[in-house]
Amino acid sequence: MKKVAILQSNYIPWKGYFDLINMVDEFILYDDMQYTKRDWRNRNKIKTPKGPQWLSIPVEVKGRYFQKISETKISDQSWKKKHWGSIVANYSKTKHFKEYNDLFEELYLNNSEDHLSLVNYNFIIAINKILGIQTKIRRSSEFNLVDGQTEKLIQICTDCNASTYLSGPAAREYFDYDVAKNAEINVEWMDYSGYLEYDQRFPPFEHGVTILDLIFNEGPNAQAYMKSFCK
Repeated sequence: MKKVAILQSNYIPWKGYFDLINMVDEFILYDDMQYTKRDWRNRNKIKTPKGPQWLSIPVEVKGRYFQKISETKISDQSWKKKHWGSIVANYSKTKHFKEYNDLFEELYLNNSEDHLSLVNYNFIIAINKILGIQTKIRRSSEFNLVDGQTEKLIQICTDCNASTYLSGPAAREYFDYDVAKNAEINVEWMDYSGYLEYDQRFPPFEHGVTILDLIFNEGPNAQAYMKSFCK
């Protein structure tokens, strides 16, 4: 019984994104989808003494109304030093920052990618290794996509020889169950409720921030605060 999940790549995603990856046998980065502004594709939040702060990668969007995530290019490479500087300023005093400092400094400052999806991919792969997630990662560009929102997703599942599709809850708004039923694909929905709080700096506690917050604060114990490891 093979389970697959399909999501757009996000920048340094929150813990729920990695739980979804860890709950399936194969995870597809759906970067053939249209890039959306003011979304999680190129930005995420960190904790600061003044509250959550956005870190956003600047991308080329003017006149590119229908570009894919995979086609989206970074417009200013100075983001790397700015983001790393903000992370150091707000997390250098966490319990486990020193353990991961070199790894993330390398990812930020020596990153030569000029496409957003490749930057996101590199971070996702590195974070998977830290968390011990061994799920196979593939890109949607490897598949022959058909027309239709649900049809695309189910075709990917079929091509992966999957029996179950695990989806984020936002897809409920458009998902066509009949398409999945006709392809004999079982559909499950991710539940992002019920997360435990950990020893996070700068109260009040905030769940909806980058996974880096959990890693720097809890280190090797991060798995204890993720749902996919607590079965």
